[in-house]
Amino acid sequence: MVVGMTTPQANLNTEAEMPWEDRVAHDTIYQQLTATARANSGKPAISFQIKSGPKDKAETLNWAALFGHVTQAANMFRRLGVHENDVVTYLLPNCNEVIITLLGAATAGKVSPINPTLPADQIAALLRETGSKVVVTLAPFPKSDVADLVAEAISMAPNVETVLEVDLVRYLSPPLSWIVPLIRPKRKVDHGARTLDFNAEMAKEDATELAFSEDGRDRVAALFHTGGTTGMPKIVQHQQRGMLYNAWVGQHVLVSPDDVLICPLPMFHVFGAHVILMACVASGAHLVMPTPAGYRGDGVMDNFWKLVERWGVTFMVMVPTAASALMQRPVDANVDTLKSAFCGSAPLPVELFKRFEEATDVKILEGYGMSEATCLVSGNPPDGERKIGSVGFSFPYTKVRILSCDAAGTVIKECAQGEIGEICVANPGVYVGNTYSEPAKNAGLYADTAFLRTGDLGRIDADGYLWITGRAKDLIIRGGHNIDPALIEEALASHPAVAMAGAIGQPDAHSGELPCVYVELIDDAETSVEELLAFATEHVGEKAAIPKHLEILDELPKTAVGKIFKPDLRKRAITRIYDSALDGAGIPAQVRAVIEDKERGLVAQLDRSGACDDAAVTAVLGSFTRPWEWAD
Repeated sequence: MVVGMTTPQANLNTEAEMPWEDRVAHDTIYQQLTATARANSGKPAISFQIKSGPKDKAETLNWAALFGHVTQAANMFRRLGVHENDVVTYLLPNCNEVIITLLGAATAGKVSPINPTLPADQIAALLRETGSKVVVTLAPFPKSDVADLVAEAISMAPNVETVLEVDLVRYLSPPLSWIVPLIRPKRKVDHGARTLDFNAEMAKEDATELAFSEDGRDRVAALFHTGGTTGMPKIVQHQQRGMLYNAWVGQHVLVSPDDVLICPLPMFHVFGAHVILMACVASGAHLVMPTPAGYRGDGVMDNFWKLVERWGVTFMVMVPTAASALMQRPVDANVDTLKSAFCGSAPLPVELFKRFEEATDVKILEGYGMSEATCLVSGNPPDGERKIGSVGFSFPYTKVRILSCDAAGTVIKECAQGEIGEICVANPGVYVGNTYSEPAKNAGLYADTAFLRTGDLGRIDADGYLWITGRAKDLIIRGGHNIDPALIEEALASHPAVAMAGAIGQPDAHSGELPCVYVELIDDAETSVEELLAFATEHVGEKAAIPKHLEILDELPKTAVGKIFKPDLRKRAITRIYDSALDGAGIPAQVRAVIEDKERGLVAQLDRSGACDDAAVTAVLGSFTRPWEWAD
């Protein structure tokens, strides 16, 4: 494990050595890959296994082979008409081709990963918005609807000229590799674009050098969508410098050439694509991807520790829901090689943090990042004080300020130490003035010219550690997946009996939050909770956003100007969930009130109605992210 960040002062010392422009040795992703491949030629670079068993077939590419494939892919995309301002979109599960596509497309033009589980109309809207010229996706495959979904989307996006299909059959072993071609489903939609085989087309190209020249100028190389739960997600623009910054942080702080990283996260998300992959591209570490669906793949959770043993994993990547699921399974393999786990995307409950470390003897490093900053912002140090519940301190060359701003981004005040305000970030990953591809969406997005307003609320303590206390944007984070509450609210507002709806995230021990909605009816209207839930199930456009709890109130709490006051709804949900959990565990305690604490955010205050101690309550409520205390 690399030890390059121990204290905030150590980071300041790193910055004082030289400016960022002199720190980074390469101008482009391809230059960085070239240098890493030369230094680590015969060492493993990426590995993928389509099935989750510890002895199942796997394909490993060393750094020389990965360099060759990326070079071929970049040359192929250029032959297909992709230049610096053209876009290659991929809708792929994890496989070696997704890495090759990401790096090759970012070299030839711009790469645009899309979540292949989005509805076809949203995929089509993203393809049109980005002007995608080439799409890389799956060939028809049993038990997968990706090919049909993408074909339907492309039929609504006439700008797409070429579709390159990746056939996963090559990863299978007999007899499945014989059977699948015989039962392969037919594509249901004819999208009209020419369709080619990805690997066959790539094999036509030179693997030794690019057929075109890079001029070394910084430019937008990636377009990631954020949200994905409204009619049209925002598209975030990532420059090469931001991607290289994430690569440098990973190399400086997290991994060395001798590390093996297991990453069961999707490569359409910045956590996997920019943080983990780019750390390997910079350091020469080995990246392992188990199954196309990662943590959601068949048998991955059950076989996870055996996979750690198989590959000699030293560093794992997870989100809180994965940590929770792994703790429901025994550590049934030799995991002595495993040293650290990087956890992000959502808050990790303190008790889950403790249980995981005790069961595995693995050090958890919690961090913070966001798509709008090309990801990395802060993290707890691999070698230094880790503060459980915090997201550590800012990485080198990242500045974090806690500000109070008006709608235009004008700074009203800089918050005092420990005071909660909006988290604002400046670093090489922030593309000032052009974060979103649509110019209007950048209005009011920056404070003091250079600082990105994250929409997250937090505080910085006396030691420089960042604590996230809420979200100004009200996003519901379900297991690391962002859900816009407006999707739920707008769907229910279309019901003839509903006057208004307020959606929030209610606490959940497994997913961190689950969507919950409170409804106010039109005067004299009649309906039922069951009817409204059925209506929501039919009209909410994303399965993950369908509310798990719906409640009809006489009147929703509102502000003086008539807006729904969501803090009251969150307090109501915390009370209901915590009381239910305590009652289910037979603990004689109830929530008296949920208060707003200056440093901890919302805190549940409990009353005893019988004999119970702190340990018993903590065993139940410690799985939730919101803290509790005794009211007396």
